[in-house]
Amino acid sequence: MPVTSAQVRMARAALGWTVRDLAEATGLHRNTITNIEVGRYAGEPETLDLIRRVLSRGGVIFIDENGGGVGVRLKKNLSK
Repeated sequence: MPVTSAQVRMARAALGWTVRDLAEATGLHRNTITNIEVGRYAGEPETLDLIRRVLSRGGVIFIDENGGGVGVRLKKNLSK
């Protein structure tokens, strides 16, 4: 399931990452991240997959629609 703009914002906040942090980690431009997060740009599937993979490596678990809506949470025992 593709990552949503809300999940990107939530995941970044959970990790304490700035847009710049995520841009550097993915190799994407900051404007691309911002435009996805605010819904100006839906994002290519490959771009969304890259963002999801990078945030997952950072310790985020993406929660798909399960009747309560999509979301994110941090893995247990996340070392900083």
